[in-house]
Amino acid sequence: MNKKWIGIAALIGSIGVAAWFQFSEMKLNTFSSEEQNLSDSTAIENLNEQYLYGINVTGLNIIEGTVAKNQTLATILSPFNVPYQIIDEIAKKSKEVFDVRGIATNRKFTVLTPTDSSKARFFIYEPSPSEYVVFDLDSVDIYKAEKPAEYRTREAGGTINTSLYVDMTNQGIGPDLIDMFADLYGWSVDFQSLQKGDKYKVQFEEKLIDGQVVGITDIKLAYFEHKGEPYHAIPFEQNGEVNFFDQDGNSLKKAFLRDPLKYTRISSRYNLRRFHPVQKRYKAHLGTDYAAPTGTEIRSVGDGTVVEARYTSANGNYVKIKHNGTYTTQYLHMSKIGKGIRAGARIKQGQVIGYVGSTGLATGPHLCFRFWKNGKQEDWLREKIPPSEPILSQNKLAFESKKSEALRLLANIPVTGENPKLVAQTQDLIPVGSSD
Repeated sequence: MNKKWIGIAALIGSIGVAAWFQFSEMKLNTFSSEEQNLSDSTAIENLNEQYLYGINVTGLNIIEGTVAKNQTLATILSPFNVPYQIIDEIAKKSKEVFDVRGIATNRKFTVLTPTDSSKARFFIYEPSPSEYVVFDLDSVDIYKAEKPAEYRTREAGGTINTSLYVDMTNQGIGPDLIDMFADLYGWSVDFQSLQKGDKYKVQFEEKLIDGQVVGITDIKLAYFEHKGEPYHAIPFEQNGEVNFFDQDGNSLKKAFLRDPLKYTRISSRYNLRRFHPVQKRYKAHLGTDYAAPTGTEIRSVGDGTVVEARYTSANGNYVKIKHNGTYTTQYLHMSKIGKGIRAGARIKQGQVIGYVGSTGLATGPHLCFRFWKNGKQEDWLREKIPPSEPILSQNKLAFESKKSEALRLLANIPVTGENPKLVAQTQDLIPVGSSD
């Protein structure tokens, strides 16, 4: 009898335990289902959120425009019910980030307002295609940020028919790349005396913002053929620095840039007997004149220290730089001297030191560039500046491998109007179209 009751009790207990586990599992599944539904709902909400300039603009009105002539921050924001006190506070606070007096015509701006109000919540201004400034009109917070960028590698090849600038421009190449190309070959090729039929090839990297090209980051590889002579520019890292070398391992880099202006026209050369256009008499012209529009940036050809930065009646606004114990350069007739350029200032190669003008004894806007070697003025265009260190013996094997790869890449860049062919060979390369 006792055994019978014990068996029944055990059965009832088992059923109870099973029922409890089943209930617990159902409850757990219910909670899990609710959590999953909540997670899915949150994910859907996140997917529906919209961001612009890093700001969550969900539920905000987006008004875009461009700055009209003579428009200011105040005239832009006044229609959006922004109190003048806030505009004034923002103008004062923003100077360290972006001076609102620099707001320029035709630049894009965006105003964000709540859907239930016409009062601006954010004002975003784009000083350039690659950056923007956010003005939080509630917290009066201002910050600048870069737009996300993408990069792509492009190649171009062509033949000189008119000039490097004209022919590259006709091929859709912008001035930034032309300037970099001219600087790269400045000491190897005289771009003032190119011949029809000279050839160029270049591989370069473009920076894109919103699908639009905003600049060139660097040249990756280049080739120029001048009067039938090949000039390669092969990148190679040596002593922790990447420089360009020719096919023989000689560096293209020099202590000085070839020209104090970006690619431009030489209007008058060094001449010991030139008829002066202002003084109307024959007089030695101990400089090189570069014709350029007023305001064109003038750059130092090398590192150095400013020894003079002032005005005289003959030189106009000018800057003189001592580079070392051997070389000194001078830049005359500036419309104005660059900010911070004064005697004693340290200067880097390529740094802007002033702007082209026609001050002093000048008939029109140009730069007169003068060059001293060991205290004597010399003809800059005839000077042979020693190159940087060539490929070291311990790096020659690695350089040969890099060169072989570079020549293959150059061989596959077509020149406009011609079929692709090799412009340079190594022992293991055979020109396209060869019968070998």
